[in-house]
Amino acid sequence: MGEFFVWSTFAGCVLTFLPVFLWLDAYVDVQKNRAWFSLSAYRHLKLFGGYGQLDREGIAVHISKKKAVFVPYDKMADTRKKFEITKGFQLWRFRQTVETGGAESVAGILVAAALQSVGGGVFAYLRTRHPFLSLKNDTLLGEEACLKISFETATVFNGFVIGMALGKKILEAIINWIRKKRSTAFSKRRQNS
Repeated sequence: MGEFFVWSTFAGCVLTFLPVFLWLDAYVDVQKNRAWFSLSAYRHLKLFGGYGQLDREGIAVHISKKKAVFVPYDKMADTRKKFEITKGFQLWRFRQTVETGGAESVAGILVAAALQSVGGGVFAYLRTRHPFLSLKNDTLLGEEACLKISFETATVFNGFVIGMALGKKILEAIINWIRKKRSTAFSKRRQNS
């Protein structure tokens, strides 16, 4: 019995404080109106993936051949607030590659140079705020007209952060439930008066 307690305590501490790396790989092809993505843990354990497509009313995210989620543009602000959990999720790595056409024209070369300059400026700002962040920005020029962007990001967190985020969400739900009950009870008392 004592041995089980020691091993379970050790496993709990490891799972609580061991860093978890969550990788997001994405590829956007503007001409095809699609963005493919893959979410994995520790780079090799795929959690899920699929592709997204822009529509007139919103974004359709296809998670499998038979399952898709549609997010209307007017609901996106509310959706963002729901997923704002905590600052414990730290961006650890960001790689970006932009491929454009126009290698034979001056305008294409200027667009590529502007993209590289803007990316360099943004990355310099991020580097001053987060010195541990690994950043890379590339721009490729091709002969045929295209706009393709690929991202590779890694976020690091641990079990303690997940526990704190879940605790925060549970407390917010309890507080909202209490407020709703109080407002309902207050309105009933007011109607009876």
